[in-house]
Amino acid sequence: MIRSLLLIFFLALPSVAGAIVIRHDVDDAKYRIAAAEFPALVDMPGEGHGVLIAPKWVVTAAHTIPAHTELKQVLVGGVSRDVERVVVHPGYKTLPQALIDPAMASGEAMLIVVFLASSDDVALIELAQPVTDVASTAIYKGVGEPGRIVEIVGKGATGTGADGHDPKGPNRTELRHAFNKITSSNGRWFCYVFDEPASALPLEGTFGNGDSGGPVLVEDDGLRSLIGLASWKFAQGNVVTARPGRYGQINCNVRLSHYREWIEGVMSGRPQTGTGHSLQGR
Repeated sequence: MIRSLLLIFFLALPSVAGAIVIRHDVDDAKYRIAAAEFPALVDMPGEGHGVLIAPKWVVTAAHTIPAHTELKQVLVGGVSRDVERVVVHPGYKTLPQALIDPAMASGEAMLIVVFLASSDDVALIELAQPVTDVASTAIYKGVGEPGRIVEIVGKGATGTGADGHDPKGPNRTELRHAFNKITSSNGRWFCYVFDEPASALPLEGTFGNGDSGGPVLVEDDGLRSLIGLASWKFAQGNVVTARPGRYGQINCNVRLSHYREWIEGVMSGRPQTGTGHSLQGR
């Protein structure tokens, strides 16, 4: 039961590790893509993703990092790459049992939502050797996210907005992409809503369980850049009985422009000072 609750909120779990959930009235084949269409996608062990942003660096959601075992390898371009170290943002907070238990008893999880919104769910993975056979993806440097159409990519759980997906998996399926429109942006996060067909984009979709750390992309002048990472989602009503991935659910994503200074500082080896800018290795 606890695992089911967490899967509603987190799109991936480091202890077990959100592909794409699609419109019910559009053929799944239209969402399928080949790996060559986004080779910078990184597969974490078991489930969850990251994105290659430099030859030796991967960015991901912090909660995809294994909590009790050492992260030794990730897949980039379908090839295992050795991990040198992991740097977790010092503002990342693990969801405490003291919040899980009352939510399980009552079905009300607003305190969990508040907790997740206050956490810095971002981490960097330094690879042992630079990747020379896959091009990295640049981080978006613009502002004004609301209203932007974004592309999402992942291999996590799949289903349709009419029924959602099984919260117990499987959480590693076929590669898909979909599109959505950012509805809100503030500090750490930007969010979008999985709309019903009457008001949805032609290939509207949302992340599913197992997609955490997966890319949210924007396109300018024909070039895609990484605006965010899949992190968590929530729905109105009883969270114990809610089925993830249904129409109306809100998906919140790590807003990478908020973390650009921290990311660049870690990658360059500059000393990090001030709240939210110190290093934490695993």
